[in-house]
Amino acid sequence: MINKINNLLSATTMAPVAKPVDAQKEFATFLKDAIDKVNDEQIQANKLTEKLVKGENVDLHQVMIASQKASISLQLAVEIRNKAIEAYQDMMRMQV
Repeated sequence: MINKINNLLSATTMAPVAKPVDAQKEFATFLKDAIDKVNDEQIQANKLTEKLVKGENVDLHQVMIASQKASISLQLAVEIRNKAIEAYQDMMRMQV
């Protein structure tokens, strides 16, 4: 997810000014992809945990790594959401 953010930042700094509609669509696509990635990591961690509970042949360290990746991804997504909401609220408080 961090690589996608860096790519988005570098693409926006070098690219010519885009129309607001195009920027909105690009941001929406980026946001959807990021949320899908977080969801995929959560699903993968759940599958590995279920396999471990059922006694299937799964390495404990792989389960723990997948769980930590999912947890960190979710925490990052929540923090990004919080910052976006905070930025929106700051813009709404601005006097024009």
